[in-house]
Amino acid sequence: MHDLNVRRTTILALALAIVLPMTTVSSQEQQAPTPPPSTLDPPTRADLLRGQYGRYRANNDLLFYHLDVRVDPEKKSITGKNTIRFRMLADDARIQLDLAASLNVDRILLGSTPLKYERELGTVYVDFPSTLRSGREYTIDFHYSGQPEEQGRFGGMAFRKDAAGNHWITTACEDEGASVWWPNKDQWRDEVERMQISVSIPNNLVDVSNGRFMGRTDLGDGYTRWDWLVQYPINSYNVALNIGRYEHFSDKLGDLALDFYVLPANMEKAKKQFAQTKPMLEAFRGYFGEYPFEKDGFKLIEVPYAGMEHQSAVAYGNGFVNGYLERDWTGIGVSLKFDFIIIHESGHEWFGNAVSAADVSDMWIHEGWTTYLESLYVEKLFGHDEAIRYVNSYKPKVQNREPTITQRGIHRQPQQDMYFKGALFLNTLRSVVNDDTVWWALVRDFYQQFKYQNIMTEDVVRFFNARVMKDLTPIFDQYLRRAALPALQLAFNEAGSMAYKWKTEERAFAMPVRIGRPDNWTTIEPTTDWKVMPMRLSKEEVEVAIDLYYITVEKQ
Repeated sequence: MHDLNVRRTTILALALAIVLPMTTVSSQEQQAPTPPPSTLDPPTRADLLRGQYGRYRANNDLLFYHLDVRVDPEKKSITGKNTIRFRMLADDARIQLDLAASLNVDRILLGSTPLKYERELGTVYVDFPSTLRSGREYTIDFHYSGQPEEQGRFGGMAFRKDAAGNHWITTACEDEGASVWWPNKDQWRDEVERMQISVSIPNNLVDVSNGRFMGRTDLGDGYTRWDWLVQYPINSYNVALNIGRYEHFSDKLGDLALDFYVLPANMEKAKKQFAQTKPMLEAFRGYFGEYPFEKDGFKLIEVPYAGMEHQSAVAYGNGFVNGYLERDWTGIGVSLKFDFIIIHESGHEWFGNAVSAADVSDMWIHEGWTTYLESLYVEKLFGHDEAIRYVNSYKPKVQNREPTITQRGIHRQPQQDMYFKGALFLNTLRSVVNDDTVWWALVRDFYQQFKYQNIMTEDVVRFFNARVMKDLTPIFDQYLRRAALPALQLAFNEAGSMAYKWKTEERAFAMPVRIGRPDNWTTIEPTTDWKVMPMRLSKEEVEVAIDLYYITVEKQ
């Protein structure tokens, strides 16, 4: 997700979704830049409670949620229940769920039996009167209420008003966690297989949530219930409410339903800007396969923040302009050719929503891949050379201060390098493969193999190692588990030879690289030990294909 100030740039780079001011820049946004917290700092108790996949999370497998809530815009409150169906994977009498400490647990029922529970910060331990048996399915009703606290980059659950003074309520909580506004198993490893969402709101408002619209019911008390059905696995932070005075228009791409929800004043602008949806979908399905949530359809929904990848209900707040907030996000002109939020956030439908990381530590699987998808979109519409320029324009945004993959079992978002270094690493990997026919088959098959799954980086590495029949593990590790870039060291002497090697923290690092002249590259195979080769070109004449590899070069 520049110009408002450096702090906003940092926030955007971390999340690609920020809360936008309605008219003026807030005083908070005008404060001095604040660096993001280090992922190397000691974890808090909240980090551990949220991040550890311990006994009381691992003993059950989520099957189904029915989130049934009533939202009161005037009181800025929410009340309702989440019906949770799960299968036990081990005999036990306790499970771990999550709900923000600021919200009330009204009661938790197994059938008509009230269940005891214990709370610690955002964790709710639910205890059963007798042991739940492995292999059996159980259903509980978790009733809750309260006023969600607006928090984080996205607002968590934010009660606002549009320019016409109408209520405009949205949710977005990737980092803070969905438990800031509803009770659930708030982690990434285990997703429900299907979900029903029922939202009761005042009659003059519209709710747009994930999944297929199933209808609305006038409740006779000034409220209407809107029902949605999610027919695919979905993670908790992707579940969304979008409540406002929305108007709707629709289209189709083959059999895929396309639905668009915007404020009335923006209808004409939206019809023009959202025309980018079809070529975007066609580009990504050409690379990876059909849109992954066809039964649920694809939606773009106007929101008062930059954007978010809510599954089948993509949040859009880019002002109906190209680039990012009318700015050239990459600084080279290419990003002004398309609407950044439409392309990036929709790209998450393939990576982040269909192929999902099992732990926040591996969030580069969401963000690095989707940032790379931006360059693939550019390549499809504007050509290979523009795509290479585009992905390389992200180099100044990379910090290389901390590893991209953070420590497992601690829930905290990795640094911004997961976006830009992740994409540049994938561009490097394409150059290592050095055969685009093989590369396009690789990325397509990778997506297809792990679609609707929650995976770790180890799964990614195993797949690529098996398919290219080489051990790429040290390459993955250097780029993702180490902070520093590989440095190609070239040493020239007067005898017409050149010594070369990689300087890396991974002792087994070995990666081919192209050197020489752009019209006549030579591929060399450096390792972390010196090798020597004849070289007719001088130190000044030897070039390295640094637009194809994310590396540094040291000549001596």
